[in-house]
Amino acid sequence: MNRLELAEKIAIKHELSKAEAARIIATITETIVATVKKGDTVGIVGFGTFKQMSRAARAGFNPSKGTKIKIPAGKVPKFVPGAGFKDAVDPKAAKRRAGK
Repeated sequence: MNRLELAEKIAIKHELSKAEAARIIATITETIVATVKKGDTVGIVGFGTFKQMSRAARAGFNPSKGTKIKIPAGKVPKFVPGAGFKDAVDPKAAKRRAGK
């Protein structure tokens, strides 16, 4: 599913125009990106958490030249799915967790 298909589903479900739904999606994604960029986390209960992670500098390999390269440290976005999302995707795993 892409952004336009998502906007169409939201528009149908909530009786909005596709343009309004697209603006809502844009606002949500812009807000998440801006918040994570500042270093804060965005947690949506049952869905997941968006956060910023620091990646240490490391050695890499350039396969086209066959040489070692240095990959500098950096910051990357990370998404950690919530329990509700995990359970929806894999109900068998949810049953195993509930049995423990």
